[in-house]
Amino acid sequence: MANKDINRIKVVLVDKKRTNKWLAEQLGKDQTTISKWCTNTSQPDLENLVKIAKLLGVELSELVRFEQIQANEIDNSIAE
Repeated sequence: MANKDINRIKVVLVDKKRTNKWLAEQLGKDQTTISKWCTNTSQPDLENLVKIAKLLGVELSELVRFEQIQANEIDNSIAE
């Protein structure tokens, strides 16, 4: 799956006035990992997404662009 803007972690962090550093400390992750998630270079697994949603007090659907995932799946099936 091509990495596009699949998650909204960076946007939600800004909305909640939190930093990548804060999120890294809360999850026990390296700041580089959080940065990659925020720039959509890589994606967190479902377990980490659920933890992030709880930490930020949002629904999981606010962190993930489901329509982007569906568009990627359609693009991938056409390419096959």
